[in-house]
Amino acid sequence: MATDHLAELGTALTPRAASEVICHHGADRVVTVGAFLAEVAAVAARLPAHGYAVNLCADRYLALVGFAAALLRGHPTLLGGGPGAPPAFLRMLAAHYPAAYAMTDASLPEAVLPACRVDGPLPAPGAALPPLPAIPHGRIAAIAFTSGSTGAPTAHPKPWGALVAGAEAAAARFGLRHQDGPPTSIVATVPPQHMYGFETTMMLPLRAAVAIHAGATFFPSDVLDALGLVPAPRLLITTPVHLRALLGQARPMCPPDAVISATAPLLREMAEAVERDWGAAMLEIYGATEAGSMASRRLVEDDTWLPYAGVQVLPGTALVPGIGAVALSDAVEPVGGGRFRLLGRLSDVVKLGGKRASLAELNRILGAVPGVVDSVLVPPEDIESNPSARLTAYVVAPGCAPDDILGALRGRLDPVFLPRRMVMVQRLPRDGLGKLPHQALAAIGRANSGKA
Repeated sequence: MATDHLAELGTALTPRAASEVICHHGADRVVTVGAFLAEVAAVAARLPAHGYAVNLCADRYLALVGFAAALLRGHPTLLGGGPGAPPAFLRMLAAHYPAAYAMTDASLPEAVLPACRVDGPLPAPGAALPPLPAIPHGRIAAIAFTSGSTGAPTAHPKPWGALVAGAEAAAARFGLRHQDGPPTSIVATVPPQHMYGFETTMMLPLRAAVAIHAGATFFPSDVLDALGLVPAPRLLITTPVHLRALLGQARPMCPPDAVISATAPLLREMAEAVERDWGAAMLEIYGATEAGSMASRRLVEDDTWLPYAGVQVLPGTALVPGIGAVALSDAVEPVGGGRFRLLGRLSDVVKLGGKRASLAELNRILGAVPGVVDSVLVPPEDIESNPSARLTAYVVAPGCAPDDILGALRGRLDPVFLPRRMVMVQRLPRDGLGKLPHQALAAIGRANSGKA
């Protein structure tokens, strides 16, 4: 009964004042919270009575408007979309959620879902804002999906109350609570339709003193331009893959005051480079699709992770406010004071020739070879049944030959873990979070099956 009662309690979409800035469009146009709420109410009024929203907006601000409008209407947002969402993924959503519709800011090349344009008519300036109801804590605001690399994606509903608790815990951890002075400007390289980008660029603007940059950040030059357009203090939300590309840029930049990375642990050398070259605090978030963000660290100070307020991370399980117990895919070691150390993925151990190694560590060593821009080691499908099976490497290293890279690996790796095949490619098919989908890697393998 107590749980049911809490689920019926409500929280406003945002506690922020109407005059606060919530978005930057370039260097000279800002959107206030009041204007944002008026747009949200206008879009919500155009939505169907029932349904599930699939957010395909390319503009980060319009993605936020679409999410908030669907939430007020009582429609869960199905995460994993974005302007480049594969038609096969959209067809899967249409099959499992017959009332699903696309929220978009552009014409759709393939009409897999009925569309609702978010960039429709704007409210008249100064128009009175209709009262917005409190949102029940138990309302499902979003549904995230695990990667589905080995089968159909698994749905993970996200109650509004849990998302609010997570956003406010992150705001407290990173000093983004409401205070005097301008809001922190967020520039992000990650899409808002996936869990990490959703939490940091959709939920944080609703619950913390931040203003998102709405423009494109696809290329490193876009990110550097955006950092130069938004006012200080600046916070860069990114991933290790994107961060590596940014650190390699030679042009002058307007450095962020802090950087947050997630999706994979950072190399210490990269964290040190950010703090040294940019003068920015290099922070990391640990989380999972099932639970959301759970902990953070500053690697140059401590390699262990500190859980957010109210979160407990234990071997095999995390206890998350509003969600409960969540099974972890990572091995963790408690180190006292609530902190923990990550030991790697539970499925990370590779066994070859009677020997064991961490695939993450093997990939770290390969990626550290001079000249390697991007790389991944892939275990063979018959690793459990074929004693002679060996790893395959896909490597982006302009100007390097496979023998050069193998020579650099000898002496660093046990011979049994040296890749038998090394395929040089122009780029790896990483998604917006820097991850390599299983199907995309398999396609590379088929396309390069005759190459050694």
